[in-house]
Amino acid sequence: MDTMAPESPAGPTVAIAQAATPRDTAAGLAAAAGWVARAREAGAALLAFPETWLPGYPAWLDWCRDAALWDHPPVKRVFRRMAEQALTVPGPETAQLGALAREAAMVLVIGIIERVTAGPGSGTLYNTLLTFGPTGELLNHHRKLVPTYTERMVWGPGDGVGLRAVDTPAGRVGGLVCWEHWMPLARQALHEAGEAIHVAAWPWVHDLHQVASRHYAFEGRCFVLAAGALLPVADLPPELTPDPARAGDGAWALRGGSAIIGPDGRYLAEPVYDREALVTAVLDPGRRLEEQMTLDVTGHYHRPDVFRFDVTRERRA
Repeated sequence: MDTMAPESPAGPTVAIAQAATPRDTAAGLAAAAGWVARAREAGAALLAFPETWLPGYPAWLDWCRDAALWDHPPVKRVFRRMAEQALTVPGPETAQLGALAREAAMVLVIGIIERVTAGPGSGTLYNTLLTFGPTGELLNHHRKLVPTYTERMVWGPGDGVGLRAVDTPAGRVGGLVCWEHWMPLARQALHEAGEAIHVAAWPWVHDLHQVASRHYAFEGRCFVLAAGALLPVADLPPELTPDPARAGDGAWALRGGSAIIGPDGRYLAEPVYDREALVTAVLDPGRRLEEQMTLDVTGHYHRPDVFRFDVTRERRA
């Protein structure tokens, strides 16, 4: 673990809620309030939750047999329940999340499943990352650009509106979801947004996800909060049958792995697996300047005369 130089002023405390997947949205909102309270007691200025933590990542797509069968009644029931528990933006549940951020005077970044209920795209579900400021205002609304593999059966493709960083008392905050961290141009869009703190939202942060998160921190010379959730195989939907080749007795479908990484790619808080935890670290903003001396992919290590880059920031109809 890196230590800060004695003369360096301490920056904000940041935290990740490595939390068990809630049974439904109401239970998740209650649990989120508890995690916000814990983070506030720890002095955190920012708290991050994993990918689609509300109402929970659909791990059954990869862990259960027959998930891709056409017109399969058990899968349709599971999808219906997920859609019924999805959040609208804006909506009553997102208002509650904003209130939690306001009451704690904290930046709150949380992954949700979003459902469009009216107008173009009505009924579509999105893998969404929301950023609330310490006044409760929704500062950023990012929909995952490309649902990955089996996720395409349940989520629509997002757009570039949320590919940005926003100013907060903790620093400029941005975020990407899961395999967006292997999309070079999505990374560059966030780097050019001037992130100080990046939330990397994952279902869980296994070895390759650790590599991607550390690479992002090194490439962007920013702090990365890699957030992962917990889900035992026993808590997969009862309508579906786990693949016995993957699900041994007591196995985890999602194992956490949350970690906080410095702008040199080294851990400030090592990964935590197989248990709930509030993962915290104190950030030294000056570390970013130190690391930018050798690499700055939007500045002295960029060649805009050679490479041309543009982002379409319009909501997908």
